[in-house]
Amino acid sequence: MFKKAIDLFSRIFVGGLFIFSGLIKLNDPVGTKIKLQEYFEVFSSDFGSFFEIFIPFALPIGMILIILEVVLGVAVLINYKMKWSMSVMMALMVFFTFLTFYSAYFNKVTDCGCFGDAIPLTPWQSFYKDLILIVFVAHLFWYRNGYESVLRTRPANAIIIATTVVSFILGITAIRHLPFIDFRPYKIGNSIPEKMIAEEAPILEYTFKKDGETVKSTKYLLPKDGYEYVSAELLNEKASTPKITDYQVVGTDGNDYTEETFSGAKLLLIFYDASFEDKEKMDELNNLINGLNGIEPMVLTSSSEADFEAFRHDYQLAVPYYFTDATVLKAMIRSNPGIMLLQDGAVLGKWHHNDIPSADIANGLIK
Repeated sequence: MFKKAIDLFSRIFVGGLFIFSGLIKLNDPVGTKIKLQEYFEVFSSDFGSFFEIFIPFALPIGMILIILEVVLGVAVLINYKMKWSMSVMMALMVFFTFLTFYSAYFNKVTDCGCFGDAIPLTPWQSFYKDLILIVFVAHLFWYRNGYESVLRTRPANAIIIATTVVSFILGITAIRHLPFIDFRPYKIGNSIPEKMIAEEAPILEYTFKKDGETVKSTKYLLPKDGYEYVSAELLNEKASTPKITDYQVVGTDGNDYTEETFSGAKLLLIFYDASFEDKEKMDELNNLINGLNGIEPMVLTSSSEADFEAFRHDYQLAVPYYFTDATVLKAMIRSNPGIMLLQDGAVLGKWHHNDIPSADIANGLIK
């Protein structure tokens, strides 16, 4: 009876968590791609250049892992071919537990991306999460030969196939457009300058020694009163840290134009680099620019000045361009190029290059 209860809990807990984690990633496969590229770069630095060959294939590798995660979650819930399902799941858990430990211990990747941008976890939180999860995965793995499917073969196969197909469609849709839900601070409705300000002032707790005893206080106690300073701890790190800390726009003249992007109506054309080669889309983009009424277009790129000069000459992109860190641009929008409409720093619209809006739509959003 006790084993059955553990079996049921393990199935629901493990299956539900895998499905939840997979769906969060399906919402933003490009985010998973970026995270995998970060891991491959770390591995190539620490273990050899061999891992560099995986960097260009980060997106398809990410899609395979995401779909596998959802499918395994569903398989566990219905006890589908548990010998195979649990063997694959156990192998994944061992690998990712090692990965999160390595990231945490050596402080290599500050966010594992386990739940995307929806629930950011520190490296140690990710590792502890995997330690808890692997206990229940190990239970199911140990008894994998004794589980029978809760469904007959044909409907069980149909569910697994349908899960795979639907997951693939959702992932491709998110890649070719934008995430269904935007969890980043640059989402529509947010004000970028407001997100650059912390919600709370820092609160420090000081540790002192006096007469051989430890004294803690949120006020700084003076040495003249007999207090010896030992250390200080930030109590509200999350609330006292702005959601956006690294947004900066620099012109070709080297001056800071960050505040300029928050002044009036701006259409930000975001190019991670100058590698885009779709002339038809660039013509659409130029039509959008030419039809703007009272909206100033600005290009933000992390490309070199020489590369972008050549690029905009090739496509007759007569828009002033500025430089922004590539990581920031990828956080702003999951599209290269991507389009963001701001009014006084507030995000009014975001579009993938596959969904370039008409000038009438952009003009109509300005209040």
